[in-house]
This record gives sequence, C-alpha cells and structure tokens, in this order.
Amino acid sequence: MKSIPHIDMSQYEADFEIFAQNVGEGYERNGFVALTNHGINIDIIHGALDISRELFALPAETKQQYHQPGQGGARGYTPFGTEIAKDAKHVDLKEFWHIGREIEGEPPFSQLLPNVWPQEVPEFKTRMLALYKALDMLGNQVLDALAVYLGQSREFFRSRVDMGNSILRPLHYPPIVDEGTPSVRAGAHEDINVLTLLVGSREPGLEVLARDGSWIPVTIIEGAIICNVGDMLQRLTNNVLPSTTHRVVNPPAPYSSKSRYSIPFFLHFNPDVLIDPLASCVTSDNPCRYEPITADDYLMQRLREIGLLK
Repeated sequence: MKSIPHIDMSQYEADFEIFAQNVGEGYERNGFVALTNHGINIDIIHGALDISRELFALPAETKQQYHQPGQGGARGYTPFGTEIAKDAKHVDLKEFWHIGREIEGEPPFSQLLPNVWPQEVPEFKTRMLALYKALDMLGNQVLDALAVYLGQSREFFRSRVDMGNSILRPLHYPPIVDEGTPSVRAGAHEDINVLTLLVGSREPGLEVLARDGSWIPVTIIEGAIICNVGDMLQRLTNNVLPSTTHRVVNPPAPYSSKSRYSIPFFLHFNPDVLIDPLASCVTSDNPCRYEPITADDYLMQRLREIGLLK
C-alpha cells in the first residue's frame, strides 16, 4: 500500500452497486480510504477549523473550566497530556473538546449527555453542530455501501447508529517544544468506534500501518475526508474489514514549531446494539473470533484502557 484508495462519493447516487463494491473492497484491503466529491460545503469545514483555533487559543485556566472530571472526557474539554494510546508508555501531545449528539427532549439513552459549550466563543456551537450533522450523514452513506457489500439490506446500519453516542473531536496538537520528547502527538492506535471521518490538517504527521509492517504517510488531500474502520466494525465483520493501526508522529522542522489542528468524527453504534459477528462474515476459513458484547460495554472497556476512565 503506497497510498489509501480514493472513493468518489458522487457514485452513491449515480451507481450505488458499483459504489458499494468500491467502498467494500477499499476497506477490506486497507481499512482506510479518502472520500472525494462528498458534497460537504468547504465553508462548513473551514468554519469549524477556524473556530477551533480560536477555542484552543483561550487561556488554559479558561479552558479548564469546561473540563468534566469523572466523565471520561465524554463532553467538553480534555487537557493536554491526558490521553494515552493503549499499551503506550507516554501520553499523547494533544488537547481536545468533545461534542456529542444534540437531543431534543429526554434522550433515549443515558449515555447521550448534554453538550458543554464555551461562552467565550459563541459561534463554536453553531459551526460544530453544522459539521457534526454533515459528517453524520456522510458516515451513514458509507455504511449503506458497506451493508450491501456485507450481504445485508442497504438500511442495515441506519437504525443501529441513529442514536449512537457519536463524537466530534476538535483537536489541537501544540508546537513541539522539546524535540527530544519520548511522547508523540498521537501514539499508534486503532479507533474504538464504527467509522472515523477526519477533516483538516494538511501538515505531515498522520501515518497508517501497512500489512507489510511499513508506515505510510497520509496527508489530507485537498477537499477529501479520510475515513477509516474502527474496532467495533472490525468486530462486527469478524475482521473482514480491518481496523488499521495509525498514529500522528512529531513532524520535522519547520512543521514541528507549528500547531496542528484536525477534527475527527467518531461514528458510534447506539449503546444497546449487540456487536456479534455477522453470519455472512463467519466461514470455515474465518471462524468466529469474538463473543457478543453491547456497544456501550465495549466502549467503557476501551475508555479505561486509554486512560479516559479510571
């Protein structure tokens, strides 16, 4: 793998069967693809990135007021040096903010907590919710294709993610002050969730682990959105769709002296969904690898592993 496959999202409407085949094959080979012609207005993306810079430029004590201790970083601000990749020895060099699904009235699941919004940056809410909605819709289109590729009905995933505890995470990797630090911006890891959609950051740093053990650099192609399989989908598909290891390394000068900003959207199953390998993904050559577990139980287990829950 020298680069990740590009998926033309305009095929979703033009020729869904070919689209589903391209999406499925791209993920089965790599676990990572780049979505082009996705239809999300560039102003929504740039508006969210610009307001993120404004947010993270606030004084540390101001941001700290929006930290929610004991919630595992579920909403609001998570300070620099909190998260650590599973089995890593050093914390990641990043700070971030979590935005969840906005629910009118009583939420159907207790996990759908109210969002925390910074009073100092009033436009943050409007811009982030616009991006959340757009990425949620785009992720559902990708899942429509994967459902068909996996031998399910086109709508298979729709009712399983419509009330998922999906998270939008504006991220800030500050400039590298100590060039000799053993920490990296984000240690090698796999994502916990179903799909991750990533916007922003054209600076070098993101790398994907190829099957031959080499690391493949991935820069955000102008206008494209990077989208990768998470562990929940890998588990549901009995490893047919791989959740690929990736990392954000500390870049060389002059990039190391600059901040890096990106916004991943972590698409999740509804908390009560049972993640049990699909029969279509279990064969004599690929026997069932996993016991059933609910999406929420699996999430809690993994959040403890990365230090967000104690």
